[in-house]
Amino acid sequence: MKPSPFSTVPEMDALEFGYGPSFNARKVAEWMELDKKEVSRISAVAPASVRYDDHIPRAVRDRLEEIGSIANLVAQVFNGDVGKTALWFRASNPMLGDVSPRDMVRLGRHEKLRKSIRSAMASKVQLQTAP
Repeated sequence: MKPSPFSTVPEMDALEFGYGPSFNARKVAEWMELDKKEVSRISAVAPASVRYDDHIPRAVRDRLEEIGSIANLVAQVFNGDVGKTALWFRASNPMLGDVSPRDMVRLGRHEKLRKSIRSAMASKVQLQTAP
């Protein structure tokens, strides 16, 4: 079965990053503990261009929205438990080559992380629905 185009949108905003016009890019960067240089690198903009006001560069906003969505997907797995979600992002993960999910984001590998999470979630659903 082909996934829905909305299959990567989390069902909840447990981390309270917001959606659309209420999205708070700064909150995502702070929650992930990303400094200006790291945000610059993952969004491919100059460090001096990284800002979180009404003039936020589109690339910065897009990348942080993607990362926020990934974090909320994980929070969904933990039933909205922010502490467990934060711990998961900081712990070394053998399924990711003993790299923490936070480091995957910092290294610009957030898309690979998202695919890994979606795959794990799909496998879990298949196991739960197997006869």
